[in-house]
Amino acid sequence: TVLQDGLTKNFSHATVTVVECPDFRQPPWNFPATGKNLLIVDVGGPAYLLPLPQLNKIYDMNDVAAKADLPGGYVIGAGAGSHTSVGVNCEMIANVCTGTETSNPVIQSKITKVNPEDGSCVFQDYDVCDFSLLANCLITEGKPGKVLKVEASKRTGDENFVTCMRLALGSYYGNRAVGIGGTFMIAKGKANFHIMPEFSKTPLNSPEEVNNWLKFYDMSAPLVCLGVLESYDPGLDLRVEHFHGYNNHGEGGHYHYDTTPNEVEYVGYFTPAERLYRMDRPPKL
Repeated sequence: TVLQDGLTKNFSHATVTVVECPDFRQPPWNFPATGKNLLIVDVGGPAYLLPLPQLNKIYDMNDVAAKADLPGGYVIGAGAGSHTSVGVNCEMIANVCTGTETSNPVIQSKITKVNPEDGSCVFQDYDVCDFSLLANCLITEGKPGKVLKVEASKRTGDENFVTCMRLALGSYYGNRAVGIGGTFMIAKGKANFHIMPEFSKTPLNSPEEVNNWLKFYDMSAPLVCLGVLESYDPGLDLRVEHFHGYNNHGEGGHYHYDTTPNEVEYVGYFTPAERLYRMDRPPKL
């Protein structure tokens, strides 16, 4: 397959198979299963952090699902938690069955934030549907269906797991945009993650300044990550890959790459999206 060919250039072992969707309600996943009628939403964007954060950019996951024509849909993915709800800037691991006019949302989301006293990671449940600034999520009806099971171990190349898949799809499909979403687990090894600290009081005017503002951590497996990727941006200012993850010992954030290439093992479950919705795209400066 396209994905397997791309992964074998970057990992000593890689397989891609079509399987029935596992029961993601069980550990270590603990979230609704992906299913039919899948779509990707790209809301806001990192530009709303620059040069100073636009604190009025608050969204509601229930509204997002409704505007994407899937009210009551299951949402998983990566975004920024609501600073108005948490009291501070933070990373969101979204895991929500959105509400409708006749049903309340079921929320199993998490957030991570930086402890201002010692710089450590703070991990906690997140029981609201609001989020700030940006999110990249998969929305689905949550019904059972076929998924792609992707396994890779012992990284031999320079690309991370997600980028490797994205580049493989891009190389094959060119300017025909393909988006996939889902979850993967880093079963062994460690990986580099970042967490956004409190909003910067001084303007951030370049990617380098943003990078210096972020706080980076090495986090230990097993790590469960959620998010989406797109093989090509057809001029919509998409964030073409974005995954957030967490482990069972109080760590989590934005996935960058594994730091133990000889040891790392990935197993993921992904599904191609049928549609993509771009919401509140930041204006070009």
